[in-house]
Amino acid sequence: MKNISIGLLLLCGLLTTACATTPQNTVTNTQSSHVPKNIIFLIGDGMGVEHTTAYRYYTDDLTTEAVETTIFDQLLVGMASTYPDDDTVVTDSAASATALSSGVKSYNGAIGVDAHKEPLATVLEKAKQLGKQTAIVVTSQINHATPAAFIAHNESRQNYDQIADNYLSNLINDKPIVDLMFGGGTKYFIRDDRNLVKEFEDYGYQYTDDLQQLDNITALPALGLFAPVGLPFAIDSAQPHRLEPMAQKALSLLSQHNDNGFFMMIEGSQIDWCSHANDVACAMGELDDFAATIKAARDFAQQQGDTLVVVTADHSTGGLSIGGYGQYLWKRDLVHQIHASIETLSKEMIKTNDVVATWNKYIDFALTTEEKQKLLNASKQKDKMLRDALVEVISHRTITGWTSRGHTAGDVQIFAYGVGAEKFAGHLDNTDIAKAIFSFLK
Repeated sequence: MKNISIGLLLLCGLLTTACATTPQNTVTNTQSSHVPKNIIFLIGDGMGVEHTTAYRYYTDDLTTEAVETTIFDQLLVGMASTYPDDDTVVTDSAASATALSSGVKSYNGAIGVDAHKEPLATVLEKAKQLGKQTAIVVTSQINHATPAAFIAHNESRQNYDQIADNYLSNLINDKPIVDLMFGGGTKYFIRDDRNLVKEFEDYGYQYTDDLQQLDNITALPALGLFAPVGLPFAIDSAQPHRLEPMAQKALSLLSQHNDNGFFMMIEGSQIDWCSHANDVACAMGELDDFAATIKAARDFAQQQGDTLVVVTADHSTGGLSIGGYGQYLWKRDLVHQIHASIETLSKEMIKTNDVVATWNKYIDFALTTEEKQKLLNASKQKDKMLRDALVEVISHRTITGWTSRGHTAGDVQIFAYGVGAEKFAGHLDNTDIAKAIFSFLK
C-alpha cells in the first residue's frame, strides 16, 4: 500500500493554521496583513470530504510509491458547518449559498433572504457598491440556487423566471450588478414572455451561446449562456474541462483596466448533480474540472500577488463512501474505465433497446451474466428502474458506497490561498466565511 504524501496532509488533517502558511501559500506569508484587491470565491456544490479524498485516489499515479497530493490537499486550511436556520440540520443549496453570500442563516429554499423573507446584502452586491467588477461562472444554469443567492432575492429557489428577471431589476447605479455571467440557462433568459438576453445586450453586454466561441467576448460586460439549463456533464462532454476555460476567460476579462479589483464566484455545480444520481465516475469528472479551475485561480493569485482565493462546499451530497459492502477495497481503476454518465447510459439503452452494446460502447469492463440480466430486466420497466440498476451494478463493481440520493449534514472543507487566507483557518460556520469576505470589502 502506498504511503500518503507526508507532512502536508498530516498538518492539514489536524486543521491547524499551519496549513495557511505552507510553501504553497507563500503569498499569504508575505501579505497576510493586507486587504486583497481581488477575491475569487469557489464553491464545490455537494463536495464533501469523501469527494476530495476519492479524487486524490482517483488521480493517483500508480507508478509511484506515495499517493500524490491534490490541489485540495495543498490549500486545505479548515472546516465549516453547514446547517440551515431551522431544525432540519441538513441544508439545501439555497440556504447554504445564502449563508455563504450574506453571512446570515436562512431556511431551505431561500434565495438571498432571511427567515422572514427580507432581502439580505450579499458580498457580491457589496463589492459592486465599492466599484469592483463582479462575475459569476457556473456549470448549472446561472439562475440556479447558488449563483442566485449572490445576485437575487426571492423566497423560493424554484421561482426560476422571477430570479432571472431579478438579475435585471437588481441594479446599482442603474446597471445590473454582475458584469460577467457564464453558465447555462437560455430556457429562462429567452422566453416567450421576455427576452432577457436582448435586454442585457441593450445594457451593452457582449453575448455568446457557443462555448467554443469564448474568444468572441472581448470586453465587459459579458453574458454567456451555453445550454438550455445546465451544461452537459463533464464525462459526457467533448470538452470535459468547461468550467476551467470559462473561469480563465473571466479572469482575463476582469484583469483588463482593473483599478478597483473584482469579486468572482465560481461554482462546480454538478458535483452535486452526479452525487444525487450516485454516479461515481460522473462525480470524479466534475471534480477534475473543478480542481483544474482552482489551480487556475491559485496561479492567477500567485502571479498577481494581490488576490484571495477561497474554496469551500455548500454541503455534501450522496453519502459517498470510498469502499463498501464489507470489502476493504476501492476499484478506482474501474472508475477510470467508465466514459459516460449513468443518465446517458440509461437513455441510450432505452433508445437502442440494446443494453450490452451500449454498455460496451462506454465502459471498458464487461458485464457479468448476472449483471446483464439485472439490466435487461430493469430496461423493460422504465428509466428510473434502469438507472437504479446501473447504480447498483457500477457501485458494486467499483466498490463505491452511497447512503443517500440527497444531501448530508457533515462538515465541509475550507481551502484558501493568497492575501488574507489565514482568516479561514480552523473550524468555522459557513456564515463566518461570508463575514470574513465582508471584512475585506470596506
